Amino acid sequence: MLYYITQYIQESLHIPGLSLFRYISFRAAMAAVCSLILSIILGKYLINFFQKHQIKEEIRDLGLDEQSHKAQVPTMGGIIIIAATMIATLLFSKFKNIYILLLLITTVWMGTIGFLDDYIKVFKKDKKGLPGKFKIAGQVVIGLIVSLVLILNSQVVIREFGSNIALETKIDNDAMLDMHYADVKAIKTTIPFFKNNEFDYSMLLPRCASKYAWILYSLVIIFIIAAVSNGANLTDGLDGLTAGTSAIIGTTLAILAYVSGNLIFAKYLNIMYIPEIAETTIFITAFVTSCIGFLWYNTYPAQIFMGDTGSLVIGSVIAIMAIITRKELLIPLLCGVFLIENLSVILQVAFFKYTKYKSGIGRRIFKMAPMHHHFQLLGMHEAKIVIRFWIVSVVLAILTLITLKIR
Repeated sequence: MLYYITQYIQESLHIPGLSLFRYISFRAAMAAVCSLILSIILGKYLINFFQKHQIKEEIRDLGLDEQSHKAQVPTMGGIIIIAATMIATLLFSKFKNIYILLLLITTVWMGTIGFLDDYIKVFKKDKKGLPGKFKIAGQVVIGLIVSLVLILNSQVVIREFGSNIALETKIDNDAMLDMHYADVKAIKTTIPFFKNNEFDYSMLLPRCASKYAWILYSLVIIFIIAAVSNGANLTDGLDGLTAGTSAIIGTTLAILAYVSGNLIFAKYLNIMYIPEIAETTIFITAFVTSCIGFLWYNTYPAQIFMGDTGSLVIGSVIAIMAIITRKELLIPLLCGVFLIENLSVILQVAFFKYTKYKSGIGRRIFKMAPMHHHFQLLGMHEAKIVIRFWIVSVVLAILTLITLKIR
């Protein structure tokens, strides 16, 4: 909003200083500060309101020593992350940008699903919350919306360079140079660690079926959104774990979005240049600092939990940011903590059912799943587990960024 207002004032009155709003780096920094302040202020009032009205979720008794303090902690704190991110984004971004619109729609949609889940748990006293089929349906819907927009919308393109491409007269704002290029529609992604690392999804199909690649692409997007959002949801079991991990992942995605949308960096790093994608840096920096602001109240011992209102949004936003920056194949590395938590549950359940079928007695691989509870039962303090998971996330984030140069 402020971008459009200052642009109009600058064009009309030529007031010095307002040209700063042209720069993504400035607006991203302002959005980050705004989101951080909003999340801290909003968190204080929301915690008091929730405590006054006893808006808290009944915690399942898992037999853990550090569980007693959680019983009276209010939930649905994801509202803090959603509100701070959206307000800062609407204030400082070009919200007409198709990628920003997709992220805002995803935030509202998945936030609504998470809110309904928490509402049923808190007010209807149903520990199961929203039935899983409705959550999956919601993820499928947003996956279809995202995939169809990316396939059909004319603003979603990648820029290809080369001497054999007709010279366009448009001058790119990042480089201010005339270059031979063409903006093309393509269902492409980036394969890490390979020199010629652009991969077209249509290559997975026979040539006669390549026109149906959009169906495959849609299924991949739906799977990624479901996997990452559920991974974030499963990770949300210790104070500060999901919010801190997500802030680290979000920071990495902000860097990837910025370099992918900046012609100079994209050419230097020899990565796919995606016009207009750099604008999402504003959204993701606001998202990161809203998670940090939430951590102000969510670190051990937590004063508020994010609930599914927050965790489903966090996972979906991370998934879609990776998809629109064409870096979705980096998700297993970047979101390694979410992946480990997901796999620990899948392996635990599968092994238990298999051994029960074979011997009549179900056995476990871990003391408890998700993985963080396994370490709790080994006697490790909750705060130590969280810090170590953060360290792992930082290492994975660094490795993800290194893939930009290792081919």
